[in-house]
Amino acid sequence: MILEIDIHRTAKLLSDQHGESAVFVATEKAEKHWRQGDNEGASTWERVARAIAAVNDTQTEGPIN
Repeated sequence: MILEIDIHRTAKLLSDQHGESAVFVATEKAEKHWRQGDNEGASTWERVARAIAAVNDTQTEGPIN
């Protein structure tokens, strides 16, 4: 099992490298692993995609009250 900190580190790296396309890149990696029958790898990349999306959502919302 991949630790949550590693998921977030990977999400940060992908975001730095790919900007707004980072979620798409992580999702494509997950789909590739699903097609290859690698359920654990696919699940990990889905977690990365969700982490990227969560960070992007908090960055685009309005101020915290």
